[in-house]
Amino acid sequence: MFGLGTQELLIILFLAFLLFGAKRLPEIGAGLGKGIRSFKQALHEAEVKEEIEELEQSKKAQAQA
Repeated sequence: MFGLGTQELLIILFLAFLLFGAKRLPEIGAGLGKGIRSFKQALHEAEVKEEIEELEQSKKAQAQA
């Protein structure tokens, strides 16, 4: 994961705690989680669209043959 070890992650989390405080960290985490979830969903939808288009093209090619 980006070449970061456990110690580096702990330092980053500690600095985030100092910068944002205990009240803001859950809000930031929730927002980050929602963003990642929507990104994954968009990728999945794009993959499904590609597969549907490929199937339609192969059906057209079979119908023409």
